Amino acid sequence: MSTEHASDAVPGGGLSADEAVRAMLLLMPRVAARLKRTPVPERLRSANLAPRHLSMLSYLVFDGPMPVNQLAARLEVAPTTVSLMVSDLSRQGVVERKADPADRRRTIVAITEEPETRAAIEGWLANGAASWRSAFEPLAPEERALFVRTIEAYENGASGSRD
Repeated sequence: MSTEHASDAVPGGGLSADEAVRAMLLLMPRVAARLKRTPVPERLRSANLAPRHLSMLSYLVFDGPMPVNQLAARLEVAPTTVSLMVSDLSRQGVVERKADPADRRRTIVAITEEPETRAAIEGWLANGAASWRSAFEPLAPEERALFVRTIEAYENGASGSRD
């Protein structure tokens, strides 16, 4: 494995556009492979979780319980898709659905209160959160925002979206 880092390519740590593209084309498969090797906790294995489930669980852990429509908007999917995901995970004891006390017609989705399952979800997300925190900590807030916008732009471009 090469010890060369993308930041070593140009004196002062700068990269030309071509050097940055090369670095990311080499780095992204390693990142994806590492994510795929992250083991799903034993308690969650029977749930057959997909990346979209991880995103939904992340929103619920970091932002707390929320209505189905709000989850759908954040995940950029139809509310019916979120409802199906919630139904599936609810049957498996991963999330809970409750009526919104302010509007009984709305359903609020939350991570289960069951301690073992909750700990498994939080532990599963913890390594990624700690890794991101470590990577972002030395950056200025503007640099963090630039990085997030850049990854969003890449994801939009790779998906064919022009938003």
